Amino acid sequence: MRNVTPHATPHPTPLDDTPADLATALRTGPFHVALRAAIAARRLPLQRVRHHLARAGVHVGVTSLSYWQQGARRPQRAESLRAVRALEEILRLPDESLIRLLAQAEERINAERPAARSYRSLVEASDVLQSLLADLESPLDGGLHTVGHHERIRIGAHRELLGRDSQHVVRAHTDGIDRYLAIHHGDPGCAPERMEVRALENCRTGRVRWHHDTGVLVAELLFDARLRTGDTHLFCYGFEDGTAGVSAEYVRGFSFAGGQYALQVRFTEDTLPVRCHRFTQRSAAAPRLGLRELTLSGSHRSVHLVEPQVRAGIIGIGWDWE
Repeated sequence: MRNVTPHATPHPTPLDDTPADLATALRTGPFHVALRAAIAARRLPLQRVRHHLARAGVHVGVTSLSYWQQGARRPQRAESLRAVRALEEILRLPDESLIRLLAQAEERINAERPAARSYRSLVEASDVLQSLLADLESPLDGGLHTVGHHERIRIGAHRELLGRDSQHVVRAHTDGIDRYLAIHHGDPGCAPERMEVRALENCRTGRVRWHHDTGVLVAELLFDARLRTGDTHLFCYGFEDGTAGVSAEYVRGFSFAGGQYALQVRFTEDTLPVRCHRFTQRSAAAPRLGLRELTLSGSHRSVHLVEPQVRAGIIGIGWDWE
């Protein structure tokens, strides 16, 4: 589900006469050294690399390419990661060679931050999600802006993610919008085919798509009327999960800036974590920032966070069981 579009430049096989310095860089990294060696081996100026990427449907500026090969920045956003996969083909490199080096770099960073989903799993889930959204013919942001979103996460007696409920207020920025695509990413080991989608208020369930290996599920929620530009709509929905093992965090990603977001995590009374914290990330590959401890409240059973105006990136709550 992560292949480069077929109208890209011809897909040659990997170099048979790979220079020794490139072979070493691909084996040992780091990413920017391997990328620089690969571009030099193909004798392509960055402007030509950018042109080949554009033909593959991926748009990255020459400045970004220069930063990547200097090590000044690392590809992090979904579009940038698609560019790295395209570069593997354009530069005649083995599949996964550059992505593997990015994953290794992230694993080193992970050693310095709280346990979370691996960078590789998030990359895979991002690409799977793009494929599922394309299958449901979704525009980039669904034609909707979020005005307010309140999520309630339920953790069970066996420390598992039981499910979540959402109350969502959106505003249409184009005419004719009559649906919303809700996304659920279960914990490692979950079974999305066994999850239940619940349309609770002012919506009904349409098509549902999932990918077992990554635990990603996308549900189409249909409205009773088409929204006109400027119209708002309030609806509620939920996901029943409970198909994975011990849960240690809940993460919400935002592709666009939006309105207020509130996240509440509720635990069972006899199965409480020893500590909880909130965090933010600019992307899946970026370090976690804004770590702040949260105090259990409401008879010591829940924690929450509120963001008045969300920005593109990641917001989450994590917890430790012992």
